[in-house]
Amino acid sequence: MQQINLAEALKDMPSLIEAAIQGEEIVITKDERPVVKLIPVSPVQQNRKAGSAKGLVTIADDFDEPIADFEDYLQ
Repeated sequence: MQQINLAEALKDMPSLIEAAIQGEEIVITKDERPVVKLIPVSPVQQNRKAGSAKGLVTIADDFDEPIADFEDYLQ
């Protein structure tokens, strides 16, 4: 983790952003107190595609038949 004061960070922002992209945490301080942390944004997840599991999931023919052990609860 690298700490840098605000005035220096403003002068060197492009290289600090590049360091954050590479995985380094950059903490920017003001009056010797941490105020901002530069970290890389996680990659965006791809949207799900409808029908991508077609043919992978099956439902048994007796799916909606009562279960023998639960007959007493169905009345």
